Amino acid sequence: MALLEFQNVSKSYDNVTKALSDITFSIEKGEFVSIIGPSGAGKSTLLRCINRLVDASEGTIIFDGHDVRQAGKAEMRQMRAKIGMIFQHYNLVERLSVIENVLHGCLGKKSAISGMAGHYTEEEKKEAFRIIQEMGLSDQVYKRCDELSGGQKQRVGIARAIMQKPKMILCDEPIASLDPKASKVIMDQLKEINQTKGITCLVNLHQVDVAIKYSERIIGVSGGKIVYDGPAEHLTKEIIQQIYQSSANDLIMDLQR
Repeated sequence: MALLEFQNVSKSYDNVTKALSDITFSIEKGEFVSIIGPSGAGKSTLLRCINRLVDASEGTIIFDGHDVRQAGKAEMRQMRAKIGMIFQHYNLVERLSVIENVLHGCLGKKSAISGMAGHYTEEEKKEAFRIIQEMGLSDQVYKRCDELSGGQKQRVGIARAIMQKPKMILCDEPIASLDPKASKVIMDQLKEINQTKGITCLVNLHQVDVAIKYSERIIGVSGGKIVYDGPAEHLTKEIIQQIYQSSANDLIMDLQR
């Protein structure tokens, strides 16, 4: 059974503007899939429908055997605990330290009182330190997050997501605000997490060449519709042009196979 299924999903705003139109696809456990497409194509809306940061207007979304659109508050909370999310602008509590932000990954599994009081077990603290070390942030454990570089902040976001022990990580333009060196570090870490921990990754990207390099499969979205869904190696210049309605040469320097 697929980990995630979209069946004829649409999203309308004001009953007029369609951000998504009849989206159907499935994601298997352990896949690394990139979603590409121009700005305004519906990529972020698609991603946010999975954990109901945005409510789809029509269709069915099944995550880990549960109907997302029909889930009540308690069931949705349980599902969100299995879905890590990494944001373009990090979404950290800037005044808190690295370790405090990473420990927030536990909150979905705690009662509201324990979460508000910041009660964490010694095992949770040890796990957070271990993950921070894996992310190469040992020297920044007690630094406030507003003192970090963009690349370091994104690594904190990844560490927080891993702390949830998720079945899937959603990444909404995780490298859009980063320079090429920091972008490579982030993508390398996401790929390693996918391969070593078996966590399914669904990543929104603007960078076509990055999507081809890191993904097993690419979903191309244009005008709220899927126009390509297949292996990264089959993404030709013609398909790229269809997705972006622009010359592929303007979007990717080299499409060598």
